[in-house]
Amino acid sequence: MPWISATLIVDVRCVETLSDALLERGALSVEVTDAAAGTPNERPLFAEPGSAPALNWRNNRVVALFAPDTDLAETMAGALRAAALPPTTPYGMDRVDDKDWVRLTQSQFTPQQVTPRLWVVPTWHEVMDPDAINIRLDPGLAFGTGTHPTTRLCLRWLDAHVNPGATVIDYGCGSGILAIAAMKLGASLAQGVDIDEQALLAARNNAMQNQVDISFFAAADELKQQANVVVANILANPLTVLAPLLATLTAPGGMIALSGILVPQADDVRDAYRPWFDMHTTEADDEWVLLAGRKR
Repeated sequence: MPWISATLIVDVRCVETLSDALLERGALSVEVTDAAAGTPNERPLFAEPGSAPALNWRNNRVVALFAPDTDLAETMAGALRAAALPPTTPYGMDRVDDKDWVRLTQSQFTPQQVTPRLWVVPTWHEVMDPDAINIRLDPGLAFGTGTHPTTRLCLRWLDAHVNPGATVIDYGCGSGILAIAAMKLGASLAQGVDIDEQALLAARNNAMQNQVDISFFAAADELKQQANVVVANILANPLTVLAPLLATLTAPGGMIALSGILVPQADDVRDAYRPWFDMHTTEADDEWVLLAGRKR
């Protein structure tokens, strides 16, 4: 069944009002992107817990998807009025053909070689290198599929620093990919922590799929055992707040790795961990860096 979409460009002052108006008038979804995407004027936006919400772009491309029987002219007229936009505001209309969305989504996730010996492979793909360490993982509700730069940074760091017998805590575990990688790299014990119950469920399922024994805990639970390797792929603000806790969870002489940090944020995060660790930037990927250090 084909759908119909309406696309228009609006400035930051009315983008939220227009989006709400479109949804109230039956839009199945509303997507807002940078109207300058793909040009030298494209501007990335990032927002974190504890920081002011990111504003939209100066010019925003708004795409609303509607059922095929929608009276688009009447719907758009009402939405424009509600957003205090001129009734002559131009918009484009397109037909959106139905597709095999599952197959289309799967085609976007292919085996990822993270290091010479470490791969992340979706379950619908054949393993490329049977002799490598293969993590079988599908995209889901929890963050962490191996495709984002912050996850790749952590996986590469773990590959270089997890020795046989290591104990590992993955704080903010998401899909559990880092704890799973640690076990497959030779750790004797790995624990994962997250605030999201859906993430914990996904992580437990992923661990079972990879045939590794990992304990996953809610963040409200108190971990009683330190680890000699702690890794946290979250965001800069939460990492800063969590510094005393993550320091407590790291055994004396143990190592810590922090990711989810943009280059301009690295100094602030480093300062937060300075009382316990000698931190340094180990690697950058795109606009992201990984900080690592050893507990004094």
